[in-house]
Amino acid sequence: MIGSHPILLVEDSDEDYEATVRALKKAGLANPVMRCADGDESLDYLYQRGKYVDPESSPRPGMILLDLNLPGTDGHEVLEDIKANTVLREIPVIVLTTSSDEKDIHKCYSSGANSYVVKPVGLPNLIESIQRLKDYWFEVVVLPREVS
Repeated sequence: MIGSHPILLVEDSDEDYEATVRALKKAGLANPVMRCADGDESLDYLYQRGKYVDPESSPRPGMILLDLNLPGTDGHEVLEDIKANTVLREIPVIVLTTSSDEKDIHKCYSSGANSYVVKPVGLPNLIESIQRLKDYWFEVVVLPREVS
């Protein structure tokens, strides 16, 4: 269960970030949302490097919402890195992107994405999609607990 773990939102668009946060709140999620605006920053966060070295201010996320079209290291590369790492691979990665290209979808699932969601147009549709994600990932799915 994701519980109160933060959600890491990897999104370069300020508008999409704001809309997604609004949709998460509207869906009733109280989890903190941590934002990384590009792929390199998200990897620094996950590996606790640079400005993210402090685990108190950079806690391990319970879920990652990952855009594909990112400056620098793109979402495909971030996904491959996460799923190749024995510590990070258990974190659910939901690709949340504008791309409905079959090649992107296939590549993401081949790389270990847990879900692939095409961002719907308009805030009401985004809220509905986020509500469905919340219902599934926070109320239905049972995830492994962190082992100390």
